[in-house]
Amino acid sequence: MSAAAVPGRLARLRWTFSDGAALVGRELGHLRHRPGELVGALVFPAVMVVLFGYVFGSAISVPGGGDYREFLMPGLFSMVTLTSLMAVTQKVAADAEKGVMDRFRAMPMARSAVPFGHTGADLVGGSLGLVVMVGAGLLVGWAPHRGAVRAAEAFALLLVLRYALSWLGCYLGLVARSEEVADRLGPLVLPLSMLSNAYVPTAGMPGWLRTVAEWSPVSALTASNRVLFGNPGVPAGDAPWPLAHPSLAVLGWSAALLAVFVPLTARAYRRRGR
Repeated sequence: MSAAAVPGRLARLRWTFSDGAALVGRELGHLRHRPGELVGALVFPAVMVVLFGYVFGSAISVPGGGDYREFLMPGLFSMVTLTSLMAVTQKVAADAEKGVMDRFRAMPMARSAVPFGHTGADLVGGSLGLVVMVGAGLLVGWAPHRGAVRAAEAFALLLVLRYALSWLGCYLGLVARSEEVADRLGPLVLPLSMLSNAYVPTAGMPGWLRTVAEWSPVSALTASNRVLFGNPGVPAGDAPWPLAHPSLAVLGWSAALLAVFVPLTARAYRRRGR
């Protein structure tokens, strides 16, 4: 790359981030006109804590002992992280179906700013939901036991994987032909979260199903949370690689998702304009 090309690339990068930040503000501004959507997004995590914690709490034993709600909370953090997939899919599909993206293309703005705006807004909204969920967890008896630094690492991993998943959701929203199609994809998220160590130990699963669950990114994220928070259910020393090194596995999954779906999303956005 020539020295003369560097300032031009930096200028385009600043342009992209500036336009993307404006679209993040647009997405967040919509919540003022749809407060019910915001309330629902914030109440849902708290309801999940109470529902799963008290319904399953007396029926499931934790490997090695310990309180089930402390075992459960890292799994619920992972489940809420996974919801970014369909939340972004539905919003992007709605914008594409209603012609909003066609209007964006007619404006002098960076093309990659549109998916950047959707994924950035989801990250902000997800952070707020995470705060509510932490509060609900503290109320039912959960707590991080390894200090503020380790807890911050756990929350950072949650947000990193959430951001990576939001790019997958953005791509699915662009290739979906309508908001209705995007809505029908929603139920697929539940099996992804259930097929993991989020709610129950994987030891009781059939062999092939256990292997699939142990290599799930949801399981890696849940295991990393349990390790960093010091909660029950920390993987044993002979666990498969993703569970023996869960933080590295989460970073690997996140990097892979971004490497694949950032360019795919940019290409899908350009193609919709043809």
